[in-house]
Amino acid sequence: MASLCGIDEAGRGPLAGDLVMAGVILNKKIVGLMDSKVLSEKKREELYPKIIENSLYHIISFSPEQIDKDGLSSCLGKGLESIQEHLTAEIYLFDGNQTFGVLGISTMVKADGKIPEVSAASILAKVTHDRAIIKASKIYKEYGFEKHKGYGTKAHIEAIKKHGFCKLHRRSFKIKGIN
Repeated sequence: MASLCGIDEAGRGPLAGDLVMAGVILNKKIVGLMDSKVLSEKKREELYPKIIENSLYHIISFSPEQIDKDGLSSCLGKGLESIQEHLTAEIYLFDGNQTFGVLGISTMVKADGKIPEVSAASILAKVTHDRAIIKASKIYKEYGFEKHKGYGTKAHIEAIKKHGFCKLHRRSFKIKGIN
């Protein structure tokens, strides 16, 4: 059987925080893997060390500054290239339908719910993203990042209107009612 590296990202859509990408080649079957969005935070945290212990993996993060400077698509392409450089596989499968110009990448919509390696990558990316933004929420308390993880909720947009942007915000993202 061909070696498969599953790839997924977390933090593509938020107004704040890093974009995190992960690639995973599983060495052993792990029970309970599925799309990180359908798992509870507790379950993702339980699976995270199991994935780390039973796989080859690479996690890469792009800061809000990098996203604003280079653009989201460029960061996603650079992330795919970094995963290819760090993990050797015959097949690289990225969740979604775009390769961002990177050769040697296959795509599948909703692969994070169908392919264990992509599910594992989804979990590593989501947990890494959420841990970082929760840590930052202790510095930027007025934004409530621990609740919305940087996404454009009503409460988050109200906090931006009241306090302005902080270092974690992506300035290139257009926010209705603010920009």
